[in-house]
Amino acid sequence: MNVQFKKGALDLCVMAVLSRKDCYGFELASTVSRHIDISEGTVYPLLKRLRDDGSLQTYLRESTEGPPRKYYTLTAEGQERYTQLLEQWRSFTGSVERIIEGEGSEEIA
Repeated sequence: MNVQFKKGALDLCVMAVLSRKDCYGFELASTVSRHIDISEGTVYPLLKRLRDDGSLQTYLRESTEGPPRKYYTLTAEGQERYTQLLEQWRSFTGSVERIIEGEGSEEIA
């Protein structure tokens, strides 16, 4: 898949997963990578950026499989940003589909 496609959609994908449930980093990377070919190392800088901009916050939760895990959750600001990104994505992909299908195109005489 085109790297630019991934870059443009990865924030939205991560936020979509987090809108359904809180996740720790590896769990989030695994969930996204089931659908989009990404490495775990791609997700952590994105999570840091989203946390730094106020879209995410973190908390620790005990794990039965080792040390406590850092979980990520959307903030109220993050939920608003996710909703806006989702609306923009749907508008954009709908427009692209219309172009691909040739809707509304007219030949110039």
